[in-house]
Amino acid sequence: MANHKSALKRIRSNEKKRVLNKYQHKTTRNAIKALRLIEDKAEATAKLVVVTSMIDKLAKKNIIHDNKASNLKSKLTKHVSAL
Repeated sequence: MANHKSALKRIRSNEKKRVLNKYQHKTTRNAIKALRLIEDKAEATAKLVVVTSMIDKLAKKNIIHDNKASNLKSKLTKHVSAL
């Protein structure tokens, strides 16, 4: 167990950040799955903008790697354009 006051605070803040990151990551993954299930091109195009923004936010906060974000956006864009 931590002995310093700052270490105890760091443990608390890390846990809060971990829970928030987990929530944001899971929400984005669900949005990606929902986008892949959409059959209508117009609806998928509108949803793509929202999902791309979510992916960019995850990459900016280092929840996912920048290259993973690029790969996801590329694959989703190809999927939507193929509809």
